[in-house]
Amino acid sequence: MELHEYTQYDAVGLAGLVARGEVTAAELSAAALAATAAVNPRINAVVESWPAEDAPVPGSTPLAGVPFLIKDLAVSMRGKRVELGSRLAAGNVAGRDSFLMRRLRRAGLVTLGRTATPEFAYSTTTEPVLYGATRNPWDLARTAGGSSGGSAAAVAAGITPLAHATDAAGSIRVPAAATGLFGLKPTRGRVSLGPDADEVFNGLAVHGGLSRTVRDSAALLDLIQGPETGDPYFAERPRRPYLEEITREPGRLRVGLVTTPWSGRTVEPAVGEAALAAARLLESLGHRVEAATVDLGVSWEEFVLANARLWSANLVTWIDGLAGASGRPVDESTVEPEMLASYAWGLGVSGAQFVHALEVRNRVARSVGACFGARDLLLTPTLPEIPVPLGTYGRGAEHADGLGRMEHLLHRSPFTAAFNVAGTPAMSVPLACDPATGMPVGVQFAAGYGREDVLFRLAAQLEKAAPWAQRRPAVWAGAA
Repeated sequence: MELHEYTQYDAVGLAGLVARGEVTAAELSAAALAATAAVNPRINAVVESWPAEDAPVPGSTPLAGVPFLIKDLAVSMRGKRVELGSRLAAGNVAGRDSFLMRRLRRAGLVTLGRTATPEFAYSTTTEPVLYGATRNPWDLARTAGGSSGGSAAAVAAGITPLAHATDAAGSIRVPAAATGLFGLKPTRGRVSLGPDADEVFNGLAVHGGLSRTVRDSAALLDLIQGPETGDPYFAERPRRPYLEEITREPGRLRVGLVTTPWSGRTVEPAVGEAALAAARLLESLGHRVEAATVDLGVSWEEFVLANARLWSANLVTWIDGLAGASGRPVDESTVEPEMLASYAWGLGVSGAQFVHALEVRNRVARSVGACFGARDLLLTPTLPEIPVPLGTYGRGAEHADGLGRMEHLLHRSPFTAAFNVAGTPAMSVPLACDPATGMPVGVQFAAGYGREDVLFRLAAQLEKAAPWAQRRPAVWAGAA
């Protein structure tokens, strides 16, 4: 299969070819590996590739036979390295499949490699020391976002139509916005994080995916959703498959428009206009849009502090565990300076402070959740700015402690983290481009707990009204 043919299809389309016998899963894997060789040297999205190990039954699922990539964090594939973007974990090999990996295999996806992540997923840009910066296929000088920046760059450049991602403060939605993709963060408890990452960031983190089409993300979530025995968080099973939801009309939705972030920082004009244009598009489709103010339930400063305590305390357990397993020291030879500062700050978080941070999480969950009683959705920019040049994130944060690091990260992405803390689903939809640079601009929609169905129905309607899948970045495997 030629690359220009392979990249014409989304994941569901490729699986259909396999089901009809028009192409084999092995041929698709060969095309994906060829695409990796063609474009990855320019974008540095895939940190390791390998030959296909699985041979799914054609037509057994809506994604059977489709090439796939997993993020180098939070998912384990037996016999493959999982390094969390850190020199401290370099060479670490998984001894078993995680629960998600088992479901990916059962879904018929053929995993062919690992994608880049910032160290410990602790950033919304992907520029780790271990493998170097991931570059945005739309502009190689700019960030692809993070922490799922490797997966986003790979999908945007046509290496695979769909890839694994995680999100604890925006790490699906931020790179989706930066690279012109669709990315939906599921509800807390929708997808199991077990058995080794159940309490990563204490309910803030979720598994999901990044795709060029809405139906690919719907198909993926259908195949990986549901709890495992002993999971600490649980979301009620959806009423019907998400692939069915995208064929249904969303009805007339009540949408609250929020254009100023809780932090109060300035939003770039092109980004603000994209959100307003999305509001006008919704109104043209029959939805009711009104300006909204959403109470976090706590001050922004208290919100940032609680996130810093949860994230830094979790970081301590990761670093100590990896150091103990590898026998490596915890210093600048193994851990990046910003992470060492957050680690040192995390060592000082007391048990009482940690419990208080969980109380803040619950207050935010109740306050944000309550806003969906009067409306179906919230509409915000995904990011306050277009993707910044590589190296920007590091400036001004060189001497920050764990709290300063969190302040810096949430300044860059002030719209997304509230829905991680609240546990509610949210999606970034690539509805606009910046006229001055041509860079993609994402618009975020958030729904109440467990209401991915509403998001998927609206996303499908928007995809039809303002299609984006045929936009092509400067680096595209189909042109190789």
